[in-house]
Order: sequence, then structure tokens, then C-alpha cells
Amino acid sequence: MLNDIVINRGKSMGYYMSGIYGANKRQHGDGLLNSVHDMGLNTYFGGASDAYGTPLKQETVKDMRRLQRQDNRSKINESAQRNLSIAMMELDRLCTNLNIPNHIKEDAAIIYRRALRRDLIRGRSIDAFIAASIYAACRMGDIPRPLKTVAEESKRLYKEVSMNYRILIKELGLKPPIDKPLKYVSMLASKLCISRPTELKAIEILKKAGEKKALSGKDPRGVAAAALYLASELNGEKVVQSTIAKVAETAEVTLRNRYRGLKKALNLQ
Repeated sequence: MLNDIVINRGKSMGYYMSGIYGANKRQHGDGLLNSVHDMGLNTYFGGASDAYGTPLKQETVKDMRRLQRQDNRSKINESAQRNLSIAMMELDRLCTNLNIPNHIKEDAAIIYRRALRRDLIRGRSIDAFIAASIYAACRMGDIPRPLKTVAEESKRLYKEVSMNYRILIKELGLKPPIDKPLKYVSMLASKLCISRPTELKAIEILKKAGEKKALSGKDPRGVAAAALYLASELNGEKVVQSTIAKVAETAEVTLRNRYRGLKKALNLQ
């Protein structure tokens, strides 16, 4: 059974020409965007000429300006629209600075809109909720972005962003997957300028350790850092222990403990 009206949320790729549909496929409009406060369905009043370039009468121009003022007022009259206008600008800024993919950005916007509909943001910081939404979307999409990094970029306290994240998890019923060390290997290797063979060796170490159940209950970032340190040692690539610990945002003691645990699990001397 088909619906009478189906909204295509993707880009439209066809147009009419000489009575033939799709004669030449070109993009002529974006789909709905949750990361835009009005979802891309905005109205524009402006100009002093019509679609054919013919100048409009003075009275018509005045009418258009009056309509534009009324349209602008209607967009900011509702508190929810004002909230979204501020929130989506902060979302765009954070996602740009954190190099968040567009599909994760859209997911974060959907999470924030759900929280807004549930009235979870009343009395709380919009910026902190946006940061929490981005972190939740990254967790759901398996994108390695630490909560500390997101909080620092948002200029809000880590404790505040963390609290809002827990509210989202509880009230919206989100079920993010448990982080695994493999998720952080590529990111850490890139920041440390570690060679590709060493990165692949670290992934191999983690897979073997995982098969022996040696990774349970351990901080994934610390384990990933230890695997990279062990792999660099096996491949003869010099990497300073303190540098790895700093990039992985873990203590050197933790790094050494995870390093010894991996060697023991793999029976390496």
C-alpha cells in the first residue's frame, strides 16, 4: 500500500524540459536539513524586479518589504524557533572545528530537536546541550571524538556537558555502543605521525588480545595507546612514551600497565 504523499529528503536530480522529465539530470535544490533551523524551507522576499527582470511598481516593492518584515518577525516570535536559530549556529561552528562528518552533524541536530520537543533544554545551556548532542551522535556513529575535546571546543565546563549527555541518554532512550580500542587507533596514529605498517601492527595486536579476552573493562584509549607503543617497539619505530600518553589523554602509569598487559596476553618478552 503506497502513501499519497511521500517526502523525498534527498536532493532532487531531475527537471522538466520540453515536456520531457529527466532529459538532463541536474541538481536544483537540497533536501530537508535538520541542521538548519528552518530545515531549509525558508522564505525570501526581496529585489526590485520580477523573475523576468521587469522592474516592480513602487507600491509592489513596498508591499514586498512589508511582507519581509512580517516574515522575519514570525520566524523569531516562537521561542522554539529562536532556540533552534541559536542552536544550529553553534552546531555548525562546533562541527566545523571538530571536523564532524555531515551525516553525524545531521544526527546531532535530530537528537537536539528531540530534546527540545521533550522540553529538556528549559533552564539549561543551549551550547552545552549542543555539545552533548554532538558527542552522543559521535558515539552512535562510532566516530572517535572524546567528550573532553568536545567540551573544550564548546567553551562549556566538562561537568556540564557530561551531565547533559547523561540526560539525553536517560530521557531519549539512546543506546550508544561501547567504545572499543580499535576505534581510536587511526586517530592516535595520525596525531603521532606513526607509519601505516605500525598502525596495522597495532590493530593486529588488539585483535589478538581481544580474542584472548584481555581488553575487558579497560579504558579503550589507554589500550589503543599501549597497542601503538608496543607495535612501534616491535617495528623498531621510536615513539616516546610520554608523548603517546599525552595525545591519548591518559596517564603514563596507565599506558605502562596496559602495555605490560598486552605483552602478557600475547606471550611477548
